[in-house]
Amino acid sequence: MRGARCALIEAGPDVGAGTSKANTAILHTGFDAKPGSIESGLVARGYELLSAYASEVGIPAERIGALMVAWTPQQREALAGIEATARENGYSEARSVDLEELYAREPNIGPGAEGALEIPGEGIVCPFTATLAYAIEALGAGSELVLNAAVTGVRQSGGGGHEIETARGQIRAEHLVNAAGLRSDEVDAMLGHSEFRVTPRRGELIVFDKLARDLLNHVLLPVPTEKTKGVLVSPTVYGNVLLGPTADDVEDKTDRSTTAEGLASLMEAGARILPELEQHEVTATYVGLRAATEHGDYQLTADADQRYVCAGGIRSTGITGSLAIAEWVRDALADAGLDLGSDPEASGLRMPNIGEFGTRAYQDAELIKHDSDYGRIVCFCERVTRGEIDAALGSPIPPADPDGLRRRTRALMGRCQGFFCAAEVMSLLEGSDGDR
Repeated sequence: MRGARCALIEAGPDVGAGTSKANTAILHTGFDAKPGSIESGLVARGYELLSAYASEVGIPAERIGALMVAWTPQQREALAGIEATARENGYSEARSVDLEELYAREPNIGPGAEGALEIPGEGIVCPFTATLAYAIEALGAGSELVLNAAVTGVRQSGGGGHEIETARGQIRAEHLVNAAGLRSDEVDAMLGHSEFRVTPRRGELIVFDKLARDLLNHVLLPVPTEKTKGVLVSPTVYGNVLLGPTADDVEDKTDRSTTAEGLASLMEAGARILPELEQHEVTATYVGLRAATEHGDYQLTADADQRYVCAGGIRSTGITGSLAIAEWVRDALADAGLDLGSDPEASGLRMPNIGEFGTRAYQDAELIKHDSDYGRIVCFCERVTRGEIDAALGSPIPPADPDGLRRRTRALMGRCQGFFCAAEVMSLLEGSDGDR
């Protein structure tokens, strides 16, 4: 939007289908980030930017607040330090909550809590819609999207730019931004750097049925450790309840399998935090791989001579920090000589609402009056209509597979996991292949 000619090179068949889709979907205030770190500044800034952008383009998001619950005397003592850290990070709304207030506000949490810290600004967000909105807006501003183009090599060209070898052929660029997630260390090495190594941190999560939603009113956070933020219980913007994640370092960057041990540990933690939760049905389980490194911070670097910027090692706060990371990258590119002199214009983008906080398509009488297919429900579990599916299939970045359609519409995401609607959904998806 500032005058650069850009190409987004994506290894997979769709955007936002890696770590960006498989996370706890928390809108972080950054209250507990390490003061003075790159992450602390960018998450705080990103929180402001994403909150505003979500409202502007229709990304489902809601500030429901969080309660960090202490379950041991040691954890209770740690809350004061976390509150002090929040103030050091510029977040002044965190406050201690006594047991009477805690159980009044969350009557279903388990016995034995020692105290809590309230963080009223914490929220939940839809990572599916956010990443898709970014890509659609980029395309609308003239960017090119190259899918199924895993990068296999990068070398400096004679003119000072880059020759990027991909599964789709060679792409030449004067400047290169490495935002390759789990593979960011590998791309960094192609440029001759070795400042960090990504060791995937596997996080298993459990999604409970919507009937569990009334069990809690806030995001219930654990007191974090040095390694992980711990296991939380949170509502989702889709009306479910989320439990997780685990935190296990693995070597395989493609290993997204759940484990019996991991799921059992989550159920044990969930039973302590919210005892009634284990009486509710599990809708789905999934795994996210975070791009953890040996460093406790984002790995943002810029080499002006190489015309290269690296945005690697993005931790679990990455969805919140995303727009602030983009600002940082933009400024680094300008410092490296990229002309970004144009003034951006508002795109007017508005994303379809797949969250429960606004009006869904099946509830919109005017929309249905204009197109009756928006009143024809295909996926009954999630109330997804034929009109929404057709719109997704005809969108600027249509889904390449059932998972992509699920992230755009919520079809196949409900309690039956497609048992009822999969045949019709697959027929619609396959029927659109000739148009893409």
